[in-house]
Amino acid sequence: MAGSVNKVILVGNLGRDPEIKQLPSGASIANLSIATSETWRDKSSGERKEKTEWHRVVVFSEGLVRICEQYLKKGAKVYLEGQLETRKWQDKDGNDKYSTEVVLRNFNSTLTMLDGRNDGAGASSGGGWDQDRAPARGAGAKAKGGKGPQEDFSRGGDFDDEIPF
Repeated sequence: MAGSVNKVILVGNLGRDPEIKQLPSGASIANLSIATSETWRDKSSGERKEKTEWHRVVVFSEGLVRICEQYLKKGAKVYLEGQLETRKWQDKDGNDKYSTEVVLRNFNSTLTMLDGRNDGAGASSGGGWDQDRAPARGAGAKAKGGKGPQEDFSRGGDFDDEIPF
């Protein structure tokens, strides 16, 4: 196989409100804490078990940062696609530390809000998860009210055959 793939897909809930920071360059970033959970029934005891994983997410795309700041709140359900990145940093004592995070940049990243507008946990990108709709791509297609085009594949395969190339 030629090349490689670094892609992360998460559907989960925000564990806290987004943390918006300004970089020295003037750009803004958003730090998110996303919880994903799985549940199962223990075979021996029959009791229900749950395991929650916490994921650090950093959003570098300016448009997505604005969406995070304006619409996302603790508890909001989101769908996101990004890449895993590990960064090296030093603590106060000069010791090397490493952090692995899901990173959303301007390209190949997706952030879709899955909650309804009245749920108190963010805006909707179409009233919830719909398998016939592709998640909105890029910076501006997340919020209702014309924040950009949204890809809609709900019509199936009846696409216009007049392709200009």
